Amino acid sequence: MGENEHNQSPIYAGINLFESDRALKEAVAREGAEHRLGELTGLGASLGARETLEAGRLANRHPPELVTHDAKGERVDRVEFHPSYHGFMAQSFAAGLHCGSWVAGGAGAEPVVPGRNGANVARAAGAVLVCQVEAGHYCPITMTNAGIATLRQEPNLMGELAPQLMRRTYDRADKPVGAKASITLGMALTERQGGSDVRRNRARAVALGTGGGKRRYAISGEKWFVSAPMADAHVVLAQTETGLGTFLVPRRREDGRLNGFRFQRLKDKLGNRSNATAEVIYEEAEGYGVGEPGRGIATIMEMVTLTRLDCISGSTGLMRAALSRALLHAGHRAAFGRRLVEQPLMARVLADMALDVEAATALTFRLAHAFDRPDDPAEQAWRRLMTPVTKYWVCKVAPGLVAEAMECLGGNGYVEDDELARLYREAPVNSIWEGSGNIMCLDVLRVLQKEPEAAQIVIELLSEAARAEPLLAKGLERVEHYVHRPREIESAARAFVESLAVLAAGTILAAGAPGFVAEAFAASRLAAAFRRTYSSDLPAGAEKALIDRAMPNVDAAQR
Repeated sequence: MGENEHNQSPIYAGINLFESDRALKEAVAREGAEHRLGELTGLGASLGARETLEAGRLANRHPPELVTHDAKGERVDRVEFHPSYHGFMAQSFAAGLHCGSWVAGGAGAEPVVPGRNGANVARAAGAVLVCQVEAGHYCPITMTNAGIATLRQEPNLMGELAPQLMRRTYDRADKPVGAKASITLGMALTERQGGSDVRRNRARAVALGTGGGKRRYAISGEKWFVSAPMADAHVVLAQTETGLGTFLVPRRREDGRLNGFRFQRLKDKLGNRSNATAEVIYEEAEGYGVGEPGRGIATIMEMVTLTRLDCISGSTGLMRAALSRALLHAGHRAAFGRRLVEQPLMARVLADMALDVEAATALTFRLAHAFDRPDDPAEQAWRRLMTPVTKYWVCKVAPGLVAEAMECLGGNGYVEDDELARLYREAPVNSIWEGSGNIMCLDVLRVLQKEPEAAQIVIELLSEAARAEPLLAKGLERVEHYVHRPREIESAARAFVESLAVLAAGTILAAGAPGFVAEAFAASRLAAAFRRTYSSDLPAGAEKALIDRAMPNVDAAQR
């Protein structure tokens, strides 16, 4: 009996998720957060430890439970989570991921300085790492960070809550906001009859007067998807006399009572099992007006945009996690006389998958870079157009890539003992959450029609890199042909958006990635025909180079 007598790959544990990901490290440094590499290295080591990976498994094997009444029949309307879930919440709080767009990293609470701190780049890296291990808890982390953008439009309210929103100590207690050390935010926007079309909302908000510089309302109605139902307060949309408004509704009133809401049920979701999503009825819940009355959609748009960046980062993390497991398995499993990674067909599949992860990483961090530069018109044009483009492409690619990774492991990947099954269930959520694929395409068309100057700026930015490379230049011609004809391409908007995403990824890789990565991506994505599976014809030598670059470095003690 020799070493590895059962022909199995080692357990995926004992790995620094950041140090092992060359594409991620390079992207973080390239896009302005090089000074955060040490911090991210520490987070990557903690998340890749065996006990942390096991906690991720437990948080999903023991999903949240709804408790509507206590032993005496009184309504309590709470959701109970496995301790591992709270452990991840505490870890993400300690890393500052719940407020990282607003407060820079490190031990202190240094305010973010646009263009200097690399705050969104570093935070996106944290999301990529955390979501590889446990993605469900990142919902309230996302909502809290993004919700701050909405609350900043109501200075009195934001000033009151800022210390609790920015604190890095997680407080899981179910208490009134004023009695907590730190708080989380959730979102209650959509309703049964409207979904993404929130203008059709029927929930009502009745003005109660003003006190302490805050506009008080009573909110009543039904919400179909309430993210993070145990959050300490929710951003809620409801109709007023002047139109749709935005409100902050605490979970509990100041006296400790539940604030006029009851849970109908928890959604039985395909994935995202560790996180609860609820149907909720509000009955004269006390809330506070946020932003300009009657302009609820405009008030929440910054929050929605930030959550889309997290959808992108999360999907990039899931793709990297799936690829890493496929590579580890192929590097140790033998079949037909050779390790799988040495079999020509498998090597081509793995290298092709690695290219999509490279592209997703490049697009994610180029976009985060734009979020860090709100005072730069060119970067804001990139953010406006490329947020829906990047979300469409990255979140669409993720489920197929995870499925391919599962196939690389065969039966081992299909059973629940291996985490690929969980990754597969998790993968579709980000292409649905905060705007499905068609919504993203319509958003792109809206930019082309109503903000053509933003589209032109992006084209000019792409041109700088694309003109010098024939394959990129040809891709640029295809995109330019349609960018000024948005009304002609509505039915073909998906193809246009994908072309723009691939072109953008190609230009970023050409400027910042190793030559063999950029060349292989351009040759397989810009010169080749449309593909439905992984096995692109790559340049000579590219397969081994791509696999070696992407291979995770699992602790030898685990082998």
